[in-house]
Amino acid sequence: MIYIQTVRQDTGVHWFEEHEEGTPYDVLVLVSYGKCLYWVNHEKVMLEKGDLLLIPSGVPFYGKSIPTVTHEKYVVSFLKDGSSPLLPLLTANEFCKWKTGKYELLYQRFRMMNEEWKERLPYREAMCQSLALEILTHWNRELDEGKPSSAKEQHVERMKSYIQNHYREKVTKEDLGEVIDKSPNYAAALFSGVTGQTIGEYVHGLRMKTAIYLLTHSQRTIGDISDYLGYCDPSYFHRVFKRETGTSPAAYTKERETPPQ
Repeated sequence: MIYIQTVRQDTGVHWFEEHEEGTPYDVLVLVSYGKCLYWVNHEKVMLEKGDLLLIPSGVPFYGKSIPTVTHEKYVVSFLKDGSSPLLPLLTANEFCKWKTGKYELLYQRFRMMNEEWKERLPYREAMCQSLALEILTHWNRELDEGKPSSAKEQHVERMKSYIQNHYREKVTKEDLGEVIDKSPNYAAALFSGVTGQTIGEYVHGLRMKTAIYLLTHSQRTIGDISDYLGYCDPSYFHRVFKRETGTSPAAYTKERETPPQ
């Protein structure tokens, strides 16, 4: 079992931390923007968007921003009890770095953890423990399966690109099958196998990222944003937003920037 100690989001160009004797807890990192640098057990580790890093307890490390290069990352610290670990990843004595193929899914989970922790929501420890275990499980499955072939990666990247250009519309497996010149069922199975998300889940995730941006950086109403993102029913938009982010759209409008006078 694991027990969450801290969850934080680092942004900017002035981050630095050093632990010459390591820490009493494991450290889990996902970089969501830019690049940053770690030295783990005297080994240089460069991280960029989509990279995961797990540093076991007691392993010395320090990390810092790269001069003039801004970055954003999520950092979760957790303790392990003496019971048998559920995942092989948690038995390692050395650090592990991995470029995840399930970035959008894992980014969403890290973001939810950060919101839970920052807002001090009831039972946040239990929720964050569940989310952290889900992240580690997906990572362990990726390690077991190995990297997908370059051809499959190219197919998935083409499907992602199509979705990013059409996510406000209805996107089907038939659409993606045409994009990669494969059958609809093959396209859907390949997409979910590599990303860890169904086509619909991936589309909702992109819509929610845009929704969060519009809720905090525009003066649009929630209903207008719902319609803009392709949700004909505002109540359905509310349900999806709550499910994907752990909070309501109205909570983000409270952080809305004041328009210039």
